[in-house]
Amino acid sequence: MTQPHDARPLDRYVEVGQVSTRFWRAGDEGPDVVLVHGLGGSVENWAGNIGVLAREHRVWALDLMGAGRSGKPAVSYSAGNLARFLTDFLDAQGLERVSLVGHSLGGGVSLQVAIRCPERVERLVLVSSAGLGREIAPVLRVCTLPIAGELVIRPSRRGAARLLERLVHDSTIVTDQMVDETHALLALPGARKALLSYLRDNVTLRGTRTDMVRFTCDNLHSITAPTQVVWGRDDPIVPLAHAYVARQQIPGARVTVFDACGHIPQLECVAQFNAVVAEFLGRCATRGLR
Repeated sequence: MTQPHDARPLDRYVEVGQVSTRFWRAGDEGPDVVLVHGLGGSVENWAGNIGVLAREHRVWALDLMGAGRSGKPAVSYSAGNLARFLTDFLDAQGLERVSLVGHSLGGGVSLQVAIRCPERVERLVLVSSAGLGREIAPVLRVCTLPIAGELVIRPSRRGAARLLERLVHDSTIVTDQMVDETHALLALPGARKALLSYLRDNVTLRGTRTDMVRFTCDNLHSITAPTQVVWGRDDPIVPLAHAYVARQQIPGARVTVFDACGHIPQLECVAQFNAVVAEFLGRCATRGLR
């Protein structure tokens, strides 16, 4: 789930607790923005976005624990634990208050931070976000089963290509570079085990775990950060209907839907995505919205 880009930030590492954590950093001035990838993702998911957002912001993208090139401890990868890890990352960077841009499971993690620690979240962007309902793609539910998950998730180049093609609406945008990078990350020691743990700690055969959805949906009304929701109309992983759950229950939330777009709008509709998110972050900053 990566995107080619000519001017990527350098890989940096910081210890978050006892986890070596990879991150990118771009931009020298402006409000702080943190980009949070989804299930099976990494900082590379934001390669086409971080430079644009860094024109007027200081931007961080991190590999959550267990993902990308960050450490893969034998711990629970539930959304709640990942939310605590994210706030620990903010502390490690000396970031008291940030805007969060969360994709898929990263959206669910960002929602938990916005609910649990409202004083830390200036603005919130939810991209094809988890946590707003139980419905999720059958293939992810099947992968939570013993043996089945191990059979489906294999670190092969062909498997990486199929994964990427499953996530987007237009498979022709999947390049060899994207496949090679995704395969390389999935082939890292411990990556397959961690990815299966991510799945099984957040999803069951019946869908997204009830406790995650209940906690999030029961508390959406308490979110104080201005919220922008972004979704692909043809998302094959998380249904578009979940975007409207956010709009109905988060005070003042607005929704933008991209046509002919799958589960990764920041990749598949990169120009439109950058324009919407940059405008939202800038609008909130200049108008002093809270």
